[in-house]
Amino acid sequence: MSDDLHESLRDNVRILGDSLGHTIADDLGDGFVDKIEAIRGLAKRGRQGEGGSQRELIEYLRALPDQDLLPVTRAFNQFLNLANIAEQHYRARFRRVEDYKPGSQPVLGELFERIGRSGYSPRQLIETLAGMRVELVLTAHPTEVIRRTLIQKYDAIDDCLTAMEGAVDYPEKATRVQGRLQELISQAWHTDEIRHERPTPVDEAKWGFAVIENSLWQAVPDFHRDLDNLLLDAAGERLPLDASPLRFASWMGGDRDGNPNVTARVTREVLLLGRWMAADLYLRDLEQLKSELSMWKANSALKAEVGDEPEPYRALIRRLLARVEATRDWAKACLDGRSFEGGPIIETRDQLYAPLLTCYRSLCDVGLDTIANGALLDTLRRVAVFGVSLTKLDIRQESSRHTQMLDELTRYLGVGDYQAWDEAQRQAFLLEELASPRPLIPRRWDCSTEAREVIDTFRVIAREHREALGTYIISMAGQPSDVLAVALLMKEVGGDVRLPIAPLFETLDDLDRSGAVIDRLLSLPGYREMAGDSQEVMIGYSDSAKDAGQLAAAWAQYRAQETLVEICRRHGVDLTLFHGRGGTVGRGGGPAHAAILSQPPGSVNGSLRVTEQGEMIRFKFGQPDIALRSMEIYACAVLEATLLPPPSPEPEWREEMDRLAEIAHGAYVSVVREDPDFVPYFRAVTPEGALGRLPLGSRPAKRRSEGGVESLRAIPWIFAWTQTRLMLPAWLGSGEAFARRLEEPDGLDRLREMRHRWPFFGTYLDMLEMLLAKADLGIAAYYEQRLVDEPALQQLGRSLRERLERLHGVLLSILDQQELLEGTPLIRQAIDVRNPYIDPLHGLQAELLQRNRDADGAISPALSRALMVTMAGIAAGLRNTG
Repeated sequence: MSDDLHESLRDNVRILGDSLGHTIADDLGDGFVDKIEAIRGLAKRGRQGEGGSQRELIEYLRALPDQDLLPVTRAFNQFLNLANIAEQHYRARFRRVEDYKPGSQPVLGELFERIGRSGYSPRQLIETLAGMRVELVLTAHPTEVIRRTLIQKYDAIDDCLTAMEGAVDYPEKATRVQGRLQELISQAWHTDEIRHERPTPVDEAKWGFAVIENSLWQAVPDFHRDLDNLLLDAAGERLPLDASPLRFASWMGGDRDGNPNVTARVTREVLLLGRWMAADLYLRDLEQLKSELSMWKANSALKAEVGDEPEPYRALIRRLLARVEATRDWAKACLDGRSFEGGPIIETRDQLYAPLLTCYRSLCDVGLDTIANGALLDTLRRVAVFGVSLTKLDIRQESSRHTQMLDELTRYLGVGDYQAWDEAQRQAFLLEELASPRPLIPRRWDCSTEAREVIDTFRVIAREHREALGTYIISMAGQPSDVLAVALLMKEVGGDVRLPIAPLFETLDDLDRSGAVIDRLLSLPGYREMAGDSQEVMIGYSDSAKDAGQLAAAWAQYRAQETLVEICRRHGVDLTLFHGRGGTVGRGGGPAHAAILSQPPGSVNGSLRVTEQGEMIRFKFGQPDIALRSMEIYACAVLEATLLPPPSPEPEWREEMDRLAEIAHGAYVSVVREDPDFVPYFRAVTPEGALGRLPLGSRPAKRRSEGGVESLRAIPWIFAWTQTRLMLPAWLGSGEAFARRLEEPDGLDRLREMRHRWPFFGTYLDMLEMLLAKADLGIAAYYEQRLVDEPALQQLGRSLRERLERLHGVLLSILDQQELLEGTPLIRQAIDVRNPYIDPLHGLQAELLQRNRDADGAISPALSRALMVTMAGIAAGLRNTG
């Protein structure tokens, strides 16, 4: 990458940093800015290895008066967020969304050429793309630390950077833009960065819809336009009009697993909000089309539709406008609890699509293709992707909730104790009831509140159009009866709506058993009749990694997918794998392109669902340019994995992975599950206890209020370790596994061979390298020094850091490198630039955690807020939370 590109990034960081400095000086005076500069200077010198500077930094921070702690944390937090804006702007401008390996950036045009050289015809390319079903599922996992009001200001700052680049030769315009930039940075500085209340599930859904309105609404037609142009070159035709290789679904307002705040009422409200927002956005499109489609030439089909009109296109669009307006008013009336007295509304995608298609075909028939393929085509593409509800809403519930409800029902009916039945009895009962024409649930059953909520959720499903809903996901699924239970409830309460049912296999044991469960399920005639020839299965990344350690979990996920592919192929069933990946490595995160191409061959066969969680939604889809690039990456990866799949692993590589996973799992469990000092150490050294007060998402941080690590959700578990820079969940156990192998004669050669020839293993090592580059032994040691006083816990901390240090050396040997991230200088530079701004936040966080404990959680509101700002700032600096 040329230096002038780096230079533009540096310039923007400097411009934003200078503006922030002026804003702070105006607010708190030059003396305060001098303090910030002194802290930054000490942190920088400490990073450069100047003796004593790190100690001086800590002493300086500890000597700060209480009233300075909040503004100091805010200053460094704001700078890190501004640095993120500059970097995101740079990546959007120079198409560098994923900078993991030189030359690995996927580009659709080059991929089309490779596919052609591999013997596929242009027709096969078009058919594969047209048949592709990639759903990106937006989830409201509580990892988005930044408030939406600040995100909007940050987006406006990004727009200013673009405007400044276009104003180089226009000094007056440049001055205006700089004034606006200064204003926005001042607005951000004077806005509280921490929410005072947790968002509700409806707030989260509104945030998801805002991403569509502000970014994806533009990015989707742009993506299809680019794709069409490439296909015209490669195959001589466009993508079919109704094809949408990429679509969007959502969990926001539908994910009730462990979240008591998501109720049937909330789900209904979110579905209505989606309808209202979709109608509102389409009205803007239709107003533009009404204005532009003033032509009089039309084919007979359009003339027959509208009669003798001088401007037939406008006549048809006006008619459609009235129905869409009525739809918006209907949705608003329902949301407000009012009855709706207006005209007919749009219920289905086709009711919106068909009139637009009539206009499109007419324009083409009369030779006005250029006009047909303009704004009208963009709207048709939007309808194909977003439908009339913007996203498909998935429903997720834990299997035990269905079991409890059925247990209550069978006891009430006097037919037995469902919960006490074994799996065979449960299956027999459920299959018999699935086949029975009579209703099972009495109309006047006075059940518990919990059972009523389960039934009410299925009633919401029954009242909805099928195309507004996605999949019903069962978390903690372990047996075929878990799936049959949902099928029965859908039949009993869900009316004619039959959603795909996806069991979610999360723990190591569940992953290992997933093949047998699906094999049994697909062997049941009663289930097959209902499910047809397709099956969706969700693979959980977060809980399996927390349960077994990252290396063992990754291999279990890989093996489970292979088994599921083979079983579904044998049953003649189309399998869609749904990957529940998080933003961080510890939760299956990482670059999408590499991740998809590292899946087992055959597992990505034109269809894929994947979660986009928390802050990653903003990083990947928050702005049109970056959203466009992210969509291209997904399209590239799925197309390549479908037509040019990765090689199957050699038998000896499998044996190697079995051994590595077994050693890593044993090492992980011996610490996390078996060492009695581990949970006390975790609670003492991380901000886990304070995390619950950070009002991130609508879901509680714990599944249960008591218990050890197993009671914690995967997100706060990883968030807490990330804050201390030990990053433990993503590496613990892998060091022992690799070190043991390197002691053997052929070990290093075998690991390097796997790295170069097997995408799964190569991607795993890349993730580990990235993670170790963000880890920091010195900072982890400082947290312990400040917060841990028991010798046994200190001994455990030392042993953990020694393990991480050994892994660092072992990994460099396998990678054959002198230092981490040698091949990805941009990421290395981004980490190096941020560290002097993150270091003071770590120092202050440890100090504030200790003060909070000394005061038994009763520190002042300002210090409590400062503690929360340190968490937000560290998360922003590392671009990772959970």
